[in-house]
Amino acid sequence: MSSITSFDPAIIGLIILSIVLLATLGFVVHMHLKLRRFLIGINSDHVGDSLTHISKNLDDFHKFRAEMEAYLDTVEKRLRKSVQSVHTVRFNPFKGTGGGGNQSFSTAFLNEEGDGVIISSLYSREHVSVFSKPVKKRQSEHELSEEERESLDEAMKGLMK
Repeated sequence: MSSITSFDPAIIGLIILSIVLLATLGFVVHMHLKLRRFLIGINSDHVGDSLTHISKNLDDFHKFRAEMEAYLDTVEKRLRKSVQSVHTVRFNPFKGTGGGGNQSFSTAFLNEEGDGVIISSLYSREHVSVFSKPVKKRQSEHELSEEERESLDEAMKGLMK
């Protein structure tokens, strides 16, 4: 009979082999989980399937990017033509006569390129007159009053901000 404290070398070998197999199994399970995270797509079983899926997504992304760039180009063109700066100057055209106060005004509307319009209104108790003067490249071909010039200059300053 053998004593309880002595072990058969075959049993020791089986214990060591079991530990090695369990460690290997743990490593295989770990690597399998990593591979599943790496494989992309609903039915990806191989790296090739994942690469095909990634390539399709990349093609979709490039198409989307091209569409967005074209859209942004049209938005930028429209934005340049929209009103970017507005300035109003209120004034009394009948200084000292008390005929209307600061009810008259001159307002400049300019886009990014300095094109737009100046609208002026002269108010008196009897009637109101409204004038419109086009602006091209920050200049008007029509003679501007002092108030119209001021509204245009201030609107141009607004474009530079």
